Amino acid sequence: MIIPERLKKGDTIAVIAPAGPPDPVKLREGLEYFKEVGLCVQFGRFLFDQEGYLAASDPKRLDDFHQAFADPSIKGVICVRGGYGTARMAPFINYSLIRNNPKVFWGYSDITYLHGAIQKFSRLSTFHGPMIASDLLEEKQVSDTIRSFNQLFEPTEVCFDNSPQTLSVLQHGIGRGRLVGGNLTLVADSVGTPYQWETENSILLLEEVSEPVYRIDAMLQQLKQAGVFRHIQGVVLGDFNMGEEEPTGLERLFREFFRNCPFPVLKGIKVGHCTPNYGVPLGVEAFLSTAKPCFRIQPGVC
Repeated sequence: MIIPERLKKGDTIAVIAPAGPPDPVKLREGLEYFKEVGLCVQFGRFLFDQEGYLAASDPKRLDDFHQAFADPSIKGVICVRGGYGTARMAPFINYSLIRNNPKVFWGYSDITYLHGAIQKFSRLSTFHGPMIASDLLEEKQVSDTIRSFNQLFEPTEVCFDNSPQTLSVLQHGIGRGRLVGGNLTLVADSVGTPYQWETENSILLLEEVSEPVYRIDAMLQQLKQAGVFRHIQGVVLGDFNMGEEEPTGLERLFREFFRNCPFPVLKGIKVGHCTPNYGVPLGVEAFLSTAKPCFRIQPGVC
């Protein structure tokens, strides 16, 4: 796996919208953090060319994506929000371009589809993390969310334990492997396509937002019956951001689904559509232990 170079003060990052259209006001307010840490920002040419539920047409979004990786002056690529649209781009991406021009790529939610495709065909480690127009404005007072970006400037091991969050064990054990995954819907959507996540000998991260328990059940069953869990080394469950009446049913589902599985399962990581939303590198080695609940991830930059 290729590890991208760290960012430095004065570097330029490209801000693109591979999925849904950004709110211009939220975007510009969310950009304040990057200015404060000394990064220069370059907008994708078609960032505001909204076309229905997409940020722009497929060719335009693809062009912004390619230009961000092709331009040697750009050191990182940051997605503004999720929504929908990245699966439409995947068949047309120039994966050799990305492999030959590795750099930081950051986003989550619908961006999960691109993380899987990039790692499979470009072998580049990427980042699942909070986005400019959907997290930084709403959570600008939440220092932990903002601090997630610090790992882009200095190689840093990301560690989750029982302080300050509370982790719960669904299945005991120890696991080591490459961290993969992200949003459950997008991981499930990739099954049976050329862009299906490679999960063998990996630790699988899953998070979701506003899905009823029966839909989460259906997607987990799809992954199971497709063999996704067959050779993995562990599962880490992020935030599932549900209504007040759903958590009890979800807890029951998780305990039934992962009962007697041969790998460790840890729940309660604050990753996903939540506050705070911690960024994590994907594609790098991770370690999971439930004896004293701990989840550690190797640095995502060099």
